[in-house]
Amino acid sequence: MDRCHRHRCTASAHRRPLGDTPDGGLRRRPRGRGNRIRRSGRQRGTGTVSVSTGPTAARATHANPKARHQRHDTDRLDATAHAAAVNTIDTFASRLLAWFDVSGRHDLPWQHPRTPYRVWLSEIMLQQTQVKTAGPYFERFVQTLPDLPALAAAPTDTVLALWSGLGYYARARNLHAAAKRCVERHGGELPRDVEALTALPGIGRSTAAAIATQAWGDRHAILDGNVKRVLTRYHGVAGHPGLPAIERQLWALAEGHLPDDRLADYTQAQMDLGATLCTRSDPACVLCPVQTDCRARIEGRTDELPTRKPGKASPQKHAQVLWLEDTAGRLLLQQRPPTGIWSSLWTLPQADDEALAREWFATHITGNFDSGDVLPPIAHAFSHFKLQLQPTRWQSVALHSGVGDNAELRWVTRDELVALGIPAPIRKLLQPSH
Repeated sequence: MDRCHRHRCTASAHRRPLGDTPDGGLRRRPRGRGNRIRRSGRQRGTGTVSVSTGPTAARATHANPKARHQRHDTDRLDATAHAAAVNTIDTFASRLLAWFDVSGRHDLPWQHPRTPYRVWLSEIMLQQTQVKTAGPYFERFVQTLPDLPALAAAPTDTVLALWSGLGYYARARNLHAAAKRCVERHGGELPRDVEALTALPGIGRSTAAAIATQAWGDRHAILDGNVKRVLTRYHGVAGHPGLPAIERQLWALAEGHLPDDRLADYTQAQMDLGATLCTRSDPACVLCPVQTDCRARIEGRTDELPTRKPGKASPQKHAQVLWLEDTAGRLLLQQRPPTGIWSSLWTLPQADDEALAREWFATHITGNFDSGDVLPPIAHAFSHFKLQLQPTRWQSVALHSGVGDNAELRWVTRDELVALGIPAPIRKLLQPSH
């Protein structure tokens, strides 16, 4: 959160003190997990309650997988009971909207004007990308492609060039394909029906709901990463949110909190709360408008929730990158296949290892492979693996006479790079400083 926004939140909190109990006293935050008392389940037939306290009980639960599962089952039941109790007089939405009016984000570029096309584009860009990063890309995109028909008619290279640097390029390809389908089937407009929206490439249930609520004010629940984090903490829902059973529970909770009006503001308010206060680490609970009955805050479990996905080491892959320039200083680019990483983007030729790089060089290039300058390696992380690129640079080389420019291989000047979709690490490598 930037300082300006944090200042507005703090000022808002001072005007409306939060955290008071009904009798006027202040709630005390538990000092740690060891001092917490939790129901771990009734013993069959005895009517007694098993109470676990302190680190000894925590170690026992760790060592006993059955006890750990029982704890998650109990947490799910407790979350259901918590939702039922809260929903008797549900003020979650009203408190969130009151906070949003003062401290929410009202000046995002896609909000002025707020059209279905602009809302849709922003929702796709914000998948896996933060607002501060997506903003400049959004403005550049709509300046070039201001509406859906313009997007549908644009060449793929133009769309990918506008997206270049945002990553997750499947989003751009799906966006382009969806625009073409809207022209073919929906008269060049984005359909208002949620089922029709989810039938378009790249639009899932939550994205469709976010579009419908913000573009038309329709009444639908959303469940993006920010909302999942808010709801798991507020209701004390244990278990990884990506698990089907946990996700179903969260959808039910999200739908239960829906207000009857101001759906566009409510949708934005949920996302703002998760992005600015109920953050993944170091949440600003003292400023939260729903802190008084948030189970994670009351029980000292904000660090535990949402439950993290079980850790798994990312595999490491390697590739050789061939940076080739002709006597005029033009760069040789190759278009990636339509599937796989960086699909359909233009990049420097690559090979999985040095032997394959030598083979490709001998087949396509007139020159000496061993004369290339080996540059420092580049590390790049994808969502499911890590990639280390080893670039080597050759100057004043040429293509074999039988190769020449073709649909997948071309010489380009540096000025032409801006019009092509190029992966971020390759674009950075090609900057003039090199």
